Amino acid sequence: MNATSPDYAARLAALRAELERRDADGFLVPMADRYQNEYVSPDSQRLAWLTGFTGSAGLVVVLRDRAAAFTDGRYTLQIRQQVDSALYELCHITEQPPTEWIAAHLPEGGRLGYDPWLFTASGVERFRTAAEKAGGTLLPLEGNPIDAIWADQPPPPQAPVVPHPLDYAGEAAADKRARLAVDLKAAGRDAVVITAPDSIAWLLNIRGGDVSHTPLPLSFAVLRSDGHCELFLEPVKRTDGLEAHLGNQVTLRAPDDFGAALDALGEARACVQLDPALNAAWVFERLQAAGARVAEAADPCQLPKAVKNDVELEGARAAHRRDGAAVARFLSWLAVEAPGGGVDELSAEARLESCRRDNELLRDLSFSTITGAGPNGAIVHYRVTAESNRVLGDGELYLVDSGGQYLDGTTDITRTVAIGTPSAEMRDRFTRVLKGHIALATCRFPKGTTGAQLDALARQFLWQVGLDFDHGTGHGVGSYLNVHEGPQRISRMANDQALLPGMIVSNEPGYYKTDAYGIRIENLVAVRAAEIDGGEREMLEFETLTRAPIDRALIDPALLTEAERAWVDAYHAEVQAALAPQVDDATRAWLDEATRPI
Repeated sequence: MNATSPDYAARLAALRAELERRDADGFLVPMADRYQNEYVSPDSQRLAWLTGFTGSAGLVVVLRDRAAAFTDGRYTLQIRQQVDSALYELCHITEQPPTEWIAAHLPEGGRLGYDPWLFTASGVERFRTAAEKAGGTLLPLEGNPIDAIWADQPPPPQAPVVPHPLDYAGEAAADKRARLAVDLKAAGRDAVVITAPDSIAWLLNIRGGDVSHTPLPLSFAVLRSDGHCELFLEPVKRTDGLEAHLGNQVTLRAPDDFGAALDALGEARACVQLDPALNAAWVFERLQAAGARVAEAADPCQLPKAVKNDVELEGARAAHRRDGAAVARFLSWLAVEAPGGGVDELSAEARLESCRRDNELLRDLSFSTITGAGPNGAIVHYRVTAESNRVLGDGELYLVDSGGQYLDGTTDITRTVAIGTPSAEMRDRFTRVLKGHIALATCRFPKGTTGAQLDALARQFLWQVGLDFDHGTGHGVGSYLNVHEGPQRISRMANDQALLPGMIVSNEPGYYKTDAYGIRIENLVAVRAAEIDGGEREMLEFETLTRAPIDRALIDPALLTEAERAWVDAYHAEVQAALAPQVDDATRAWLDEATRPI
């Protein structure tokens, strides 16, 4: 540890001292905020402050004499690099779940503390069961103990909140509220509490900037069965024209009024809908204590938000055409500059961002670019630093996963590029990943099919030779919103949400050889109806939205079937047609070569 590195041992010791002061024997530290966002603002990055781990998915359990850090397969390499194994046991969250670890290590009679703002109701129940199995109890704490010891904790973000134009949203906010209010009334609910910022953004056609790379307005909302909505939003975030946009059926209130509003629902004995998977446990506890009748059901915004309307779908297509042109300009530059050894991960990242910035509808990147050369590409969610920065070396693979937040759509694309001449093994692995990508892109499936039922299509050619990848095959994507969106996904994990026309998901199989290279091919696809003559069932298929070449140097044509070669050639023809009119002469010449038939 150098002189400027944080003293993580001292921070852990300070937390234990604070827990002892509060008569707690342990504490749960998630990578989470009170809105249950995947990516959190700097003031909520308590896990990163405590341990140094910066991945988007993680949990730490701190006891008086031991501690453990848990994450999933995307971050197993990263957590080893960032977290001191002398302080924390490093655990794979599915192979050694934290609930099992707690059941095994929490002492008899131990009091395991948690912040009820940072866990959902369903999450709390799992940890309560684990604590009780150990003979202990789960203890909600008033105020987060890390906040008490984090001397230079950043203030909460205060980004302005602005209207999202109907030209991009495709449906008026008043119509959305009315539609959901009808469903609430039919279900016998008086109100629904919404704490997911992407739901609020969709419902009210607003966007913010409180979370890096995601236009989220951190806020709370209560929608009533008559269509009236209360929006709890910091006054400093309110911009000119926002109140007029919201209309007189939306009441603006300060976030400090949120607890009192829940109390009022309780006093009225209202039936209030809450989502146990999205609402914080604090909300459940406050409403129940106030006397409200709580009805558990899914956040009513999540599914209609995921099913894009025609305006949003056309916006996504347009955004991907422009984004593809930016990626093509970058790949053309890379083809010239990288073979000479003059490009490193940071300079490549900067060049790609500059290519995207040349677009008036771009508002931000959709996430921090993953730019991994050689062995760094094997770290699934690698984040380059000045210390880890690596030159794109001859004979290596370069993996770049990136995207943009455009007013009319959100993009997410991964390309793997050979620098110089790839090895036969690299071409074999890449082509097997490509075959899985094509299998998913071209499949047709009956209405009612879930992503879990399709996931194996993308893995089958790796499985044939004893290989696999340790992440999901696809995630939902928002419309100028979250780059990772539910409830749909394509994954081995159980998921009962059927894929529906209008949903956008990623298609991103991969392969990662530790300390050597990483491969991923990611396009975004939209679910649509499939027209099949003579078919007896309603069938669906995918429309590929992403437009960018796939590195032909990494394809082994001998491993492709005739139909697979035809798909690659047809896709590249569509890419060439869409991008050629948008790019300069030098890029167009590169594009012509990059998209020529196999």
